[in-house]
Amino acid sequence: MNILNFELPSQPFDVTMKEVICGVVGSGNLEILVSSLEDSAHSKFIINTSVTGFDHIWKAVIQEFVDRYAVGGLQFDINDMGATPAVVSLRLSQAINILEGETHE
Repeated sequence: MNILNFELPSQPFDVTMKEVICGVVGSGNLEILVSSLEDSAHSKFIINTSVTGFDHIWKAVIQEFVDRYAVGGLQFDINDMGATPAVVSLRLSQAINILEGETHE
């Protein structure tokens, strides 16, 4: 298992949240667990993947996500089973949509 860690600066996610799970671990897919951090100026990504040699791709996808969303104060634990970059982006966006939806209920 390959474990990647990224911590990136980001604008704070502006609502109180509960933990969220998005996606399923399975062939070609991934699961994302989102929890809060005390440091609201950074986001943290811990990626467990069976695939090696794609660290630079993960970094690019995560950076694009952080550039698009204010996710400071959030930790993303990602359990990957060979998801493509498009699936990673989709699941990350879904996790944010779930968080934003829960705050408006």
